[in-house]
Amino acid sequence: MVGSAIGDAIGEMAFSYPEKDELLKAISQVKELIYTDDTAMAIGLAESLIERKGIDQQHLGDTFYKNFVREPWRGYASGPPSIFFLVRRTGISYVHAAKTLFGGEGSLGNGAAMRITPVGLFFYHSNLLYEQACASAEVTHSHPVGKDGAAVQAYGIAQALLLDPKEEFPRERFIKNMISFAKTSEIREKLEEVQNLLNEECSARMASERLGRSVAVHESMPFSIYSFLRYPKSFESCLFCSILHGGDRDTLGAMAGALSGAYLGMEAIPRAWIEKLENLDTIERLAFCIFEMTQET
Repeated sequence: MVGSAIGDAIGEMAFSYPEKDELLKAISQVKELIYTDDTAMAIGLAESLIERKGIDQQHLGDTFYKNFVREPWRGYASGPPSIFFLVRRTGISYVHAAKTLFGGEGSLGNGAAMRITPVGLFFYHSNLLYEQACASAEVTHSHPVGKDGAAVQAYGIAQALLLDPKEEFPRERFIKNMISFAKTSEIREKLEEVQNLLNEECSARMASERLGRSVAVHESMPFSIYSFLRYPKSFESCLFCSILHGGDRDTLGAMAGALSGAYLGMEAIPRAWIEKLENLDTIERLAFCIFEMTQET
């Protein structure tokens, strides 16, 4: 969760400092790394998971709404606020409200995947991971691709947690497992493209162009996975790969940072970055609480 929040905050800075050297300089000079709605919603998801001991969609939606009202300036896209206000005005459920977006098709954006880290942590050893990830997603993202993308990201985090970073990284097995886990052709085909790009040793720039960097989950989450699989042993290299090629930089960083953080652990993240992260104590507390709950089951 710390890796994801740092990826989010530094990814947001990359909009203003798109070159690596100037970004590093800006990070060294800034007093605090400020995260966006990506991390704010991950915090809300963690809070709800802990309080309800699982996914309670109505409680989750209420938690998202409460946090949005307290900090509406975090950079939310139009989808969540529209859902919040529709629920308040009509009394329908968050899931039903989410289904009204985009002509009744629901959102296939990356908003459910960007915040999914707590679900990957909570259900990393459970065969209910896919189902629970989709349940958390459809509070705001009801399109099958939006839900599938969130579930695949959660599965990547779960896989990463189970690996020993001191051993050789099993890249081929990791990506094959993710391809098998995906249920939509849109996500599966992009993951197959990730595999091909890595095998062909294409440049990161070419990979970003072929995989996409937009707010659609199947056009951003795969490039975050690519960044992690290309640089599994370096949090910094993984993060910079994900955010320095344009597109939805903060969310790309949040997703890549989550994967790298889950695999490498806190010790792989520059200490200076961790110490500057806004709300670090809360994020760590939530992560430790989720960990403790997984040990009880």
